[in-house]
Formats: sequence, structure tokens, C-alpha cells
Amino acid sequence: MDKDIRIQVGQNIKSYRKNCNYTQEKLSELSGVDYKYLQKLEGKNPPNIKVETIARLAKALKLNPDKLLSSKESSP
Repeated sequence: MDKDIRIQVGQNIKSYRKNCNYTQEKLSELSGVDYKYLQKLEGKNPPNIKVETIARLAKALKLNPDKLLSSKESSP
């Protein structure tokens, strides 16, 4: 996955997480995604992300997975 896309996905995760008033710890708990990995996803140099991980995060955030992949955030 292109770095710009990974950065956008990470920004989307962070934005939607904050809209839900979740901490990284809470989202990690709800999604089953490792806390340290979640920190990296939201960071400046995010790693590649699997479709399964996007699906788990989207489910925890009560979103369609495509919301995390979009280039522009829309209202949740």
C-alpha cells in the first residue's frame, strides 16, 4: 500500500476514534488490534495494514470499512 494512502487511513482511524471519544487503548480493546500497532497506524510512518485489520477497526468504530479508506472524512 502506498505510503500516502497508509497515512490517510491512519488519519481517518484517528479522526473517527476521536469522534467516538475512544482512546487508543479503548479502540484496541474493542477491536482486538494491538495497542502498539494502532499507535503506529496513527503515526507519521504507518506500516502496511491488512484488510482484516481495517474491518475490525471499522466494526469497533461502527463504520463501513470504506470510510477508513476514503481520502476525505465525512461525518460519521
